[in-house]
Amino acid sequence: MSHFSNIKTQIRNLSSLQEALDDLEIDWKAGPQSIRGYQGQTRSAEVAIAQDNQYDIGFSWNGSEYELVADLQYWQQPWSVEGFLKRVTQRYAYRAVVSESAKQGFQVAEEQNREDGSIRLVVQRWSA
Repeated sequence: MSHFSNIKTQIRNLSSLQEALDDLEIDWKAGPQSIRGYQGQTRSAEVAIAQDNQYDIGFSWNGSEYELVADLQYWQQPWSVEGFLKRVTQRYAYRAVVSESAKQGFQVAEEQNREDGSIRLVVQRWSA
């Protein structure tokens, strides 16, 4: 019986996910990697995050998005699962917006980290 849990996300761009993890100073390895779970079980993931307790967490592509895959009984991160996903998702959204804006010729003109934890971005594009 598998002890791994798959938690759906809205994360679809691998490079933005990896940049988000870098922003949060989370050590990760690019996959495919085997992540370790209960009684030696493994799962393949495109992003693997080792934990000190030898039970890993990761992000696996399910055909439409990257799901968080982990044995939640052995979760060992500084934040709860929900707190972890909230932080990763926010940084992912930030990275995705900045990346897509740059592809369309925009640059970040202003960035404000607000007291409520939100980020305000102003992008601009110069036209000839």
